[in-house]
Amino acid sequence: MAETDHTTELRTIIESAERLGVEMDEAESLRWLTAIAAESADAADAADVLVDVDSGTYGYRPTMLDFSPHDIARFRRIGEIVEVTGEGAESALALSGSAAQSKIQTYPGDADFFQRLNIATDTREEACAVMARLMRDHVLTHVQGPTFQFLEAKLGSHEVDGVVRGAEVRKGSPISWTLAEIRAGVQVVDTADGPRELRWDEVALDPGWCKLDWVVTDPDRGGLSNASNVIDVTWDAPDGTITPLDGYLDAYFQEVYLDAGSVPTFAKVAKFVSDDALDEYVAALEGEVRKYLTYQLNYGKAAKRMYNIFRLSGRHMDAAFVRELFDEPATTLYQVWSLISTLDNAVHEGSSIPIAEVKDQADALVLQVVQTLDGDAESELVAALLRLRRTLDDPDAADARSAEVVAARTQVVNLVNTFYRERLELMPSIKEYMERMQAEGGDGSHL
Repeated sequence: MAETDHTTELRTIIESAERLGVEMDEAESLRWLTAIAAESADAADAADVLVDVDSGTYGYRPTMLDFSPHDIARFRRIGEIVEVTGEGAESALALSGSAAQSKIQTYPGDADFFQRLNIATDTREEACAVMARLMRDHVLTHVQGPTFQFLEAKLGSHEVDGVVRGAEVRKGSPISWTLAEIRAGVQVVDTADGPRELRWDEVALDPGWCKLDWVVTDPDRGGLSNASNVIDVTWDAPDGTITPLDGYLDAYFQEVYLDAGSVPTFAKVAKFVSDDALDEYVAALEGEVRKYLTYQLNYGKAAKRMYNIFRLSGRHMDAAFVRELFDEPATTLYQVWSLISTLDNAVHEGSSIPIAEVKDQADALVLQVVQTLDGDAESELVAALLRLRRTLDDPDAADARSAEVVAARTQVVNLVNTFYRERLELMPSIKEYMERMQAEGGDGSHL
């Protein structure tokens, strides 16, 4: 599309947006539209990864348009906490999610990382054993510190329905491990046939979704966040073939890698990514959109995924509109929604996160809401956050705090849903897209 076509269509969208109070920067939107069109065309050839020499980062060319390295030092510090390393493996650590879109995600949620962990061994079973050892060793050496507290790990999948620590688990769902269970190397599941022991080393033979979670704090800037690392583990066989241990090699369309020195590892693994990876990635995102527009209603999460779908599938004008929504002050509520649970995670028994920093975060959330909302919505949400804040003064108030967390998050997600739904439906093409996703997701066939 020529620049004049961009300009004409963009001005029509801007006029519509202004009627609902959405401010769009015409010059910035036009610049992005021109750049994304050029980068998407270039990405069709083999050189679809861009290295930013100044920051030492790299990633898929269109993705790098949304990344700003201004906070890169902070993310690298957190990366030292979450990255699994050790003898027998090579790594490439990346930011993902809103953290990888720091140029447009003014109010990001969690600090999400993605790691490629490539293990060279003679057999797949040996690679699984190395992975299990490295993950366990990393957790046990990064349990807690002045700026971080380990929360849980995910490794393996449940083979039957059951109950773990009083909570139901379903067949096929990821196995969540507490620190005590990781130390023991065993988790007990109560099943219909009686207690069943799951062993860390054994479930690693079919690892499924591998993920580690911490809560972290930044002493220089203040504030808490959840930090997660999703690990895509691959077996590097003697013949040079690379095989994902979970059966699927993740694509790289929403990742910004933190160290240009890991390019050889990335390149070695990425050449085994499916030729249909982009289509498969968009299809997977659309499955999540259906979920968040139907069964787990969350228009904020749906919007973030729709932006990437539109950006990667050539619907650049729709992407430009959604992109502007992320900079609206009301989208700070999405960050509030995420941080409410972070508060709860930070005060678990034995946590090394200073309670004063947790209370400071609670106060900051109240201030964010006051600055963003007004009227009854402000009063009700501030009251809910203050009730949550008071539970922080009582170390024995875990049950009450959990109830207040649920209440506050419910209020926030309702506000987030209203904000995003009203604005997304403003664009006829996006409204039509959402209606189609809801119709397809209505019977659960795509979930």
